[in-house]
Amino acid sequence: MTIEIPGPKARAILERGIPLFHNGLRYSQEIEEASRRGFRAAGQVMVGRAKGDYIWDVDDNKFIDFQNGWATNPIGNAHPEIIEAVHQAHLKYGFHYDHPLRYELAEKLAQIMPNKALPRFSYEISGTEAAEAAIYMAMCYKRRRHIITFGSSYHGNSIATKVASGSNPHFKKYLEGWVGGTICAPYPYSDHIPADMNQQQYTEYCLWYLDNHIPNCIASRDNIAAIIVEPGLAEGGNWIPDKSFLQGIRAICDKNDWLMIADEVLTGLGRTGKMWAVEHYDVVPDILVVGKNLSGGIEACAGVAARDEILGNNPDYSASSTFAGTPAGCAAGLKMLEIYERDDVLAHATKLSQIAKEIMTPWQSKYEIVRQVRMSGLLLGVSFQCPESKKDDENWWYSRAVRSEMLKNGVWAICNREENIRMYPALNMAEKTFREGLEIMEKSIALIEREGQSVGNSPAWPTGDAGF
Repeated sequence: MTIEIPGPKARAILERGIPLFHNGLRYSQEIEEASRRGFRAAGQVMVGRAKGDYIWDVDDNKFIDFQNGWATNPIGNAHPEIIEAVHQAHLKYGFHYDHPLRYELAEKLAQIMPNKALPRFSYEISGTEAAEAAIYMAMCYKRRRHIITFGSSYHGNSIATKVASGSNPHFKKYLEGWVGGTICAPYPYSDHIPADMNQQQYTEYCLWYLDNHIPNCIASRDNIAAIIVEPGLAEGGNWIPDKSFLQGIRAICDKNDWLMIADEVLTGLGRTGKMWAVEHYDVVPDILVVGKNLSGGIEACAGVAARDEILGNNPDYSASSTFAGTPAGCAAGLKMLEIYERDDVLAHATKLSQIAKEIMTPWQSKYEIVRQVRMSGLLLGVSFQCPESKKDDENWWYSRAVRSEMLKNGVWAICNREENIRMYPALNMAEKTFREGLEIMEKSIALIEREGQSVGNSPAWPTGDAGF
């Protein structure tokens, strides 16, 4: 039996609530227009409750959670031990800026940083603020004006992180004049590679661009402060770079006296099977951005770790805010790290990643609509394409159709305006649940492939489904 998404209770909430928010005045008009064109309503989940590996919507439909609070709940939804730690911190401290837990968590983080080489920490509230702070920290330390970032990168939603992200132009519309010192370089995707280059050649080109084109044509070497890079391009589609790319960035930074900033807001704290994604590449950044799952998805807590001298002797730098490093956020972080160690969470995540590799890798040759399967630990991505017989279709019709079919059968994943489906299961998800979720996904792929072969080219085909 398939699930109706959204159900009657969810629809009632959406109809009442969406007009209150962004584009609310257009909501009814867009729904009517989509209906006239043959699109089905967006498969939007309205969460009613969450626990462990599952969420239930307000209509009490149950879903295996591969969305995972946008990769924010590393040990599952609403973990009771973290909730209790947060509760006790509230009871004991309420809110005050200075308290012992902020020092205890900073000490713990210093011990788990790559090579224990980033011993200083600055608290922020969210990954957006932390990425912005890291960029400013680098500029102040080097006393230089430029920062290098990458196409399709995502560092946050503030003005500074919008202009430092390489997302599509609409993401920073009307901020074009604010780009200032941001230089956007190509990222070595493993697909849609230009000029008939292979993966190695494209990686070499991207490194050449950093060390030659930018300093010779865009900004002088001695006015570039840092390169900020995601060791797994998460929001851009879960792209996994070749080892030589991160090592090449490290070498270029060393050669030019630039800082290397690793944005590990989504890839960090075990998502890729190691505590930090950069550890797969045998490099140590100068600055590392931490966020999202630092506090187990229960309380906002993020920050920036850096080499001793970068934070220990940087008089021009200032950041942080009132609610950075709250007692509750630090208590959540301490408990989360305790659970990681006690329950050997990374070992379990590695086991799940091997299961994913065994199940998902064959999809690329088994299904015509599967263009590419990518994974690093439990950073999982699948790209879709139209079949050879339907070249006039859009690739994203197929990704959205698969995601919608998954949702109807009880699996919640991410597909937002792109040809990729992204999945971020909890690192401690039960093996049986994980296998069940992947089985439902494969059945959804098979169904959409069969349907795609039997319908004409039309935006009215079910791939018009939207939603995250």
